[in-house]
Amino acid sequence: MIMLKLGIIGTHIITDQMLDAAKTTGRYQLTTVYSRTLDRAKQFGKPYGATEFYDSLEDFFDEGDFDVVYIASPNSLHYEQVRLAIENDKFIILEKPALVNPEEFSAIESLLKAHPKARLIEAARHIHTGIYQQAKDKMKEMKTIQGATFTVMKYSSRYDKVLAGEKPYPNIFTPEFAGGALQDLGVYGVYAAVDLFGTPNSVVYFPTMVASGVDGKGVAILTYDNFEVTLNVGKTANSYLGSEIYGLKDTLYFDSIFDTTKVTYYNEKKQAEPIKAPVFYTNSMVDEMNDFADVFENPDDQDQLARYNKWFDEARVVNSVMFDLRQSADLMFPADRNR
Repeated sequence: MIMLKLGIIGTHIITDQMLDAAKTTGRYQLTTVYSRTLDRAKQFGKPYGATEFYDSLEDFFDEGDFDVVYIASPNSLHYEQVRLAIENDKFIILEKPALVNPEEFSAIESLLKAHPKARLIEAARHIHTGIYQQAKDKMKEMKTIQGATFTVMKYSSRYDKVLAGEKPYPNIFTPEFAGGALQDLGVYGVYAAVDLFGTPNSVVYFPTMVASGVDGKGVAILTYDNFEVTLNVGKTANSYLGSEIYGLKDTLYFDSIFDTTKVTYYNEKKQAEPIKAPVFYTNSMVDEMNDFADVFENPDDQDQLARYNKWFDEARVVNSVMFDLRQSADLMFPADRNR
């Protein structure tokens, strides 16, 4: 089998998880690593078998031998890195949130049209998992939908530095790098809402701000024709609540909407019916890496192109909803003023 050659931007824990998933699929081989220093690129990449290392993005794209680039850099850097990738006709896996605002998204969409060989996919891993897809199928059987509550709240160890006043603050807690709870974790809830229910009619976000100038936690309300979806998001507290979709007398329960390991359907008689996936991977990125490989290996196949276009259209809606939520709370990033 000819493997997809993989290049990476961003040498973090999430990249380790992605590479573990890529190995599990047996369809990717890491060849090329970019980092701000060559030492870091080599330190991270050599254990995975990488042979090319760069501290220049231009050289990375001009000289690197790879088909697919995985981008897991700070949010505010995504636009320029994606632009370079598209101009070099690469397949792109971009960690969420893909781009900062609709202006960036529109510019990238235009660039993709000028480079039809390139593909850009946002890595919303949770909607690709088998257990989520089974739950989605079950939801379609529910006769009435009265709304949902999605909780995505997990304390970040990096918040310790914000509490201690240690500057510079971590990237994910700064407006300069387009950080905050909504951007980092809330996007999971927005993705689930858009994927399950479509584009909301209106949205509003009520943030709790922290000293670094971003939202540490907050509540978002997405309004649809006949119901609302409430998102509880946060990086400054731990929640042990699950997530729920409400029928009339029945309820679909997720232990986590973004890292789902258990889904239970409670029928009208309050009886619990476990939802099982045909295959369950401990690493929740395996399913998406398989889905993406299907597209990258057959980019002109009509079925795969249809899947790709669906994901891209959904990413566009999510980007717009995320921006509208920020606008409702007057949360601005430098990228909003620069474009």
